[in-house]
Amino acid sequence: METLENIIELLKLKPHPEGGFYRETYRSEGIISDRCLGPEYSGSRNHSTCIYYLLNNDAFSSFHKIVQDEIWHYYDGSPVALQMITPLGYHIEVIVGRDFSKGQVPQYVIPGGTWFAAKPLEAESYSLFGCTVAPGFTFADFKQGDREELLQLFPQYRDLILEYTR
Repeated sequence: METLENIIELLKLKPHPEGGFYRETYRSEGIISDRCLGPEYSGSRNHSTCIYYLLNNDAFSSFHKIVQDEIWHYYDGSPVALQMITPLGYHIEVIVGRDFSKGQVPQYVIPGGTWFAAKPLEAESYSLFGCTVAPGFTFADFKQGDREELLQLFPQYRDLILEYTR
């Protein structure tokens, strides 16, 4: 198994604002005009984008949301617990990994507008994933979760929000 440092170096990853490390690996040449997108978009978007995303065992992806759907693809290391709070206020947990007999799934689609966070399940490990976004991602579509705002919106998930925000 590769070490965390080797993976970061070999895949040329850099720190991600929500936690962990990433590198964009694909941005389609095709563009969707802003007139064809809904009012939640500010400008045109590529058809699709894709990144590598790595979390080590003491890191987590803090609650955030984007406008688009995002697909997580499991590659290597520890399974990850995806924590989601839907726009209607429902909590959903999905384990993305490769132990199918335990209900893990190798990929999962997070609907646009859903608050989500993630953390590796295994100590002394890392989680390597791919994330695909369509229409393509830009940081204009990204909203970092503010702890106080999320606690006001979803007080019933206090412990979860405290665990997955900074």
